[in-house]
Amino acid sequence: MRFLDRLGRRPMVIVAGWVLAAVLAVLVGVVGIGLVGAGLTSRQGAPISEEDVKRALGTTSASPAIPSSAAPSEQAGQSPQTAQAVKTPGGTVMVTCERIESMAPAQGWSVHEQNAREGEFRGNRDNHDRVKVELSCAGGQPQLRVREES
Repeated sequence: MRFLDRLGRRPMVIVAGWVLAAVLAVLVGVVGIGLVGAGLTSRQGAPISEEDVKRALGTTSASPAIPSSAAPSEQAGQSPQTAQAVKTPGGTVMVTCERIESMAPAQGWSVHEQNAREGEFRGNRDNHDRVKVELSCAGGQPQLRVREES
């Protein structure tokens, strides 16, 4: 008892401080989770129907609007160049007579190189699987020569 008498109220104040700190930490955590996690239990993320999406976007047509004015190349008397999509084993190539516009690799493939007239897809597992494409133009239509190499 003498030891406790010598310490006085100091241990009780320390214990009370720790208990108060623990209670405050729990309360702050509960309030924080309540504010941040309000959407975890609510139905705000529920799927919506296609009609609801159309209504929210303010449109009922799935097709894009066609502009009423002609493209600048048509106005200048030139024929417009519409990109054509050509599917290959390595991916899809968008081409016009002037150039390869873009190359989108299929799953398991990547674009190794691309310039205006040539491109190459390579397999991701090893670089031995290749699909090479070369662009030419015949009669105003783009022609894509595709070569597969293993």
